[in-house]
Amino acid sequence: MPEGDWFVLMGVGGVFIVLGIIGLLWGRHEEKRYYESLTTRTDVREFVSHWPERPQPGALKVGGWIALALGVLMLLAGIVSWLVALSRA
Repeated sequence: MPEGDWFVLMGVGGVFIVLGIIGLLWGRHEEKRYYESLTTRTDVREFVSHWPERPQPGALKVGGWIALALGVLMLLAGIVSWLVALSRA
């Protein structure tokens, strides 16, 4: 790997980690806000039966986990590349 490419790999991994955490927190916030708004309604059928489904909070959380996993893998790959570059120097 050319000199300094490990830094780019670690930077992109860090960005994915941050995006993953943001996605997880945003999904949790959306889900909480949605269910809190349902409890204030007089017709609680939607709250009890969870129908119709609202996929956005779940999709945000799944996307957050995927981004977090990719970020950790990229960060680890960057660290390994950096250590290999240090050992050759």
